[in-house]
Amino acid sequence: MIGLPAGVTACLFDLDGVLTSTATLHRIAWKQTFDGFLATWTEGEREPFTDHDYNAYVDGRPRADGVRTFLASRAIRLPEGEPDDAPDLATINGVGNRKNDLLLRLIDERGIEPYPGSVAYLEAARAAGKRIGVVTSSANGEHVLEVAGLTPFIEARIDGVTIVDQRLRGKPAPDSFLAGARALGVSPGEAAVFEDALSGVEAGRAGGFGYVVGVNRADQADQLREHGADVVVDDLAELLDGAK
Repeated sequence: MIGLPAGVTACLFDLDGVLTSTATLHRIAWKQTFDGFLATWTEGEREPFTDHDYNAYVDGRPRADGVRTFLASRAIRLPEGEPDDAPDLATINGVGNRKNDLLLRLIDERGIEPYPGSVAYLEAARAAGKRIGVVTSSANGEHVLEVAGLTPFIEARIDGVTIVDQRLRGKPAPDSFLAGARALGVSPGEAAVFEDALSGVEAGRAGGFGYVVGVNRADQADQLREHGADVVVDDLAELLDGAK
């Protein structure tokens, strides 16, 4: 009754852009961070950060991977640095920490609202007896879930902290979703992946999951299908409408 194939007993949701609108805040924080960095850098290509850059190089990836991948697209290489690098350091971790500081400030200023259709879907999934987990590359997953009021729905959380602690490869590798399935005690074939990022959809397909739902928040329905989505919806409530 929730638009999933028979045999799927668990749901693994990306967070930003699938359950909450924080993807918009991530996009703003990345743009401010990268544009500010490029304005002070003298090497490589320094065109401003665009929506295409967000979707192609950053969306869905762990923070350091996003920094590394975007800067490589501009022919810029930085030292890795350390995870606790100051935000003003010209290292991969420094730039990433600058972005995180901006993101937390935006969350404090604007708050976080879950998508109503996603809340309705979580309620329906729970009522249908499905196991529910969140798999996000964000190190702020616990905080975002709490602020958005979604923590009571979630049985397992794999986030950016888990990815570092367990040395998992970030999306588009399937490692984080596979960890989510293990945390819920199900096989990949018994779980559905819900993703708005191309890298996340690709990870769901690469992991052999039972169903991959692409959530089209960025007008990229065709690309979501090309990267492996079994179905693409603009809002999770459409899955409930289709199941009636």
